[in-house]
Amino acid sequence: MAISDVKEYAHLTEADVEALGAEFDAIRRDIESSRGAADARYIRNVIRLQRGLEIAGRAALFASRKRPAWLAGVALLGTAKIIENMEIGHNVMHGQWDWMNDPEIHSSSWEWDNTGPSKHWKQTHNFLHHKYTNVLGMDDDIGYGLLRVTRDQRWKPFNIGNPVYNLFLQLFFELGVAVQHLELGKVAAGRFEEGSAERAEFERKRQEVLVKVGRQVVKDYVMFPALTGPAWKSTMTANLAANMVRNVWSNAVIFCGHFPDGAEKFTKADIDGESKGQWYLRQMLGSANISGGPVIHFMTGNLSHQIEHHLFPDLPSNRYVHIAVRVRELADKYDLPYTTGSLPVQYFKAWRTILKLALPNKYLRDTVDDAPETASERKFGGNAVTIIDPETGRRRGLRSALAAGRRRLSRR
Repeated sequence: MAISDVKEYAHLTEADVEALGAEFDAIRRDIESSRGAADARYIRNVIRLQRGLEIAGRAALFASRKRPAWLAGVALLGTAKIIENMEIGHNVMHGQWDWMNDPEIHSSSWEWDNTGPSKHWKQTHNFLHHKYTNVLGMDDDIGYGLLRVTRDQRWKPFNIGNPVYNLFLQLFFELGVAVQHLELGKVAAGRFEEGSAERAEFERKRQEVLVKVGRQVVKDYVMFPALTGPAWKSTMTANLAANMVRNVWSNAVIFCGHFPDGAEKFTKADIDGESKGQWYLRQMLGSANISGGPVIHFMTGNLSHQIEHHLFPDLPSNRYVHIAVRVRELADKYDLPYTTGSLPVQYFKAWRTILKLALPNKYLRDTVDDAPETASERKFGGNAVTIIDPETGRRRGLRSALAAGRRRLSRR
């Protein structure tokens, strides 16, 4: 039932974990000390590109009653919204560019182009998700309070709708992000009594969400369509399509980083007194990358390097491709898995998990301790120690143990 002892699962000693943490700290220091003009130029060029694409998309939609112009407008505007959401908004609000001391590109002042208020997102994502990554009962991103994505979540008849819920979550992902901070499940369960401080706080946050949603609706479905005059109706549908393109893409990228096989889940038991080294290790085991080239990296906001992002969420995203080389070297050194795969493969695995877990555990083949999407240290039966190969001198730990387990299964 999820990992309750991260060190044991990783086949590492306390000294190993602290040594690993020191090596990650060294990577951070190296990147922080080398940030400079080239990085600042990068993010400013990205912002100029994004704004240029948005202007071009808005301009094309003046002729949106013609299908080629409608398609061009959707493509340009959808791309602009993806870049603003992924490579700019997400990363700026993580504080990746705060070192520039530029008020235009600062986490304290950036408001992104979707329905979720940035200050809400920074609480649920920057703090809760990144501090308690994949910890059951602490990280609401484990299924977003809607989907069953691990066997550790008790099955309820509601979960039969897993595939349908995810389809709607994809199409309207920005709304899902907007309401996540409201904790509607607690409201539905009656945990916020009328007149209580918790209820007052909920109503305050709800009003902030409604204001932000209203602004986005007016901008995309009233103001910009009205500017195109006779083409207002086709412009409105193009704006809706562009938002859905952004929503589906963002959802796919995020799910590929958190729900494919190998992105592990954890219990609260192991985070009490968690050291920095243990936190690094949990981030590495709980994340998954997307393989690909520069275009994939850029269009995912460099969240194709989800492992590196979770290790160093506030370092500039354009550096992740270089950080990844050193993280892979540490994975090899400590014989740890480095979970990665193409976007179609990772997305298929995430969807497979969502489909399977619509069913109760009794209809599933694997155990709660040894399934593709859920594992724990108990799968090793207490035999979770590192061995130094006498012939090669190489460490044989978790990655070797997982590979040996796959070989045993293939021989059955």
